[in-house]
Amino acid sequence: MPAKKDLYKAFAASLSGTTLEWYDFAVYSVSSALILGQLFFPASDPYAATIAAFSTYAVGYISRPLGGIVFGRLGDIIGRKKVLVATLLLIGISTFLIGLLPTYHSIGITAAVLLVILRFAQGVGVGGEWGGAVLLSSEFGDPNKRGFWASAAQIGPPAGNLMANGVLVGLTMALSEDAFYSWGWRITFLLSLALVGFGLWIRLKLEDTPIFQSLQDKGDRAERPITEVFTTQRRQLTAAVLSRIGPDVFYALYTVFILSYSVQREGLSNSTVLSAVLFGSASQIITIPLAGWLSDLFNRRLVYATGAVIAAIWAFLLFPTIHSAPFWVLALSMVVAGTCHSLMYGPQAAFVIEQFHPRLRYTGASLAYTFAGVLGGALAPLMFTVLAGRDQNFVPVATYVTIACVLTLVGLALGRNSVPAEDLQYLQQSTGSDNETHAN
Repeated sequence: MPAKKDLYKAFAASLSGTTLEWYDFAVYSVSSALILGQLFFPASDPYAATIAAFSTYAVGYISRPLGGIVFGRLGDIIGRKKVLVATLLLIGISTFLIGLLPTYHSIGITAAVLLVILRFAQGVGVGGEWGGAVLLSSEFGDPNKRGFWASAAQIGPPAGNLMANGVLVGLTMALSEDAFYSWGWRITFLLSLALVGFGLWIRLKLEDTPIFQSLQDKGDRAERPITEVFTTQRRQLTAAVLSRIGPDVFYALYTVFILSYSVQREGLSNSTVLSAVLFGSASQIITIPLAGWLSDLFNRRLVYATGAVIAAIWAFLLFPTIHSAPFWVLALSMVVAGTCHSLMYGPQAAFVIEQFHPRLRYTGASLAYTFAGVLGGALAPLMFTVLAGRDQNFVPVATYVTIACVLTLVGLALGRNSVPAEDLQYLQQSTGSDNETHAN
């Protein structure tokens, strides 16, 4: 088994990298609900501008399969570490450039086109990031405790969302509305360059995973991983894709759509809603690894399914809690939503990668992650806006979430439980090789 210090370094590298990359992705997501519609898609109707902004939001998901195909394949051929460095750079540079873009009022429709291109690049990077980040922490750890160790990458989205919302809350409170819309919003995007630099420093200091090194030593790497996944792992891929749809849709509900709903329907201020979402994101830094640990202690699919059922119910209860509620009720409702999501998201990384053999894991996990992102997270905010309509009716929205959670339950039923022996044979060989090297 790998040394504890390497395991802790891998956990930190997975956590910090995905946190920084999801900060980049989350800052765009939040901005699409509050700012970008007015700056890049101006219209006399705020409803139309929001739809346009959420359409661009979806581009970041639609482009993920390309990243999953390209980087997932490379991750199974040349290694986890090299690919993770490339994805970090791609997302960081794209986000930084968004902060430099002229708006519609400066260069017209060209501004919107450039924004879509950079959003596309962001999505390609994220599409290749997740599978590698999960493998980075889980393949250094005990496969019998994979739920907890793989959750390192899962903490990234709420931690990144926490950072993004925190920066935006600080700016909206520190700046006048005119200053924020004029130049303050750019700061959130420009900060990404420094953050990605920190993530690179951590990842470059880490070796590749023991399992990949063992695969390399045995000459057991897949030569055509994409073809193998589609020909030999179809049920596993279907199970992994479906399992992710519910969490993606529910996450879009309480971190993205709820922002525009609360501001436009309930008349709440941007800073109030963002602050409430911060509480939900902060709670997930604890509840996600806790849910991962619980999935090691009990059956992983059972913990996951429990989260899906509760999320489907809470989707109907969330909106009434917002209406004329004091801030603490709004914040508490976000914490409950975050906990529902954590019960699904904490075990998710381990469940998805356990569907695939180690030699096909990066490709299989990346394809599942990205395809589910298109079916779930990409369309969700746009569908929510369309289903809610101009009168902001939440019932069709909550029904949509329930359908997504049912699909997740189907995926869990199709999936398989953990098979630690698949990893142990490679970890034991890796340990033996290391001992032989030291002896020589």
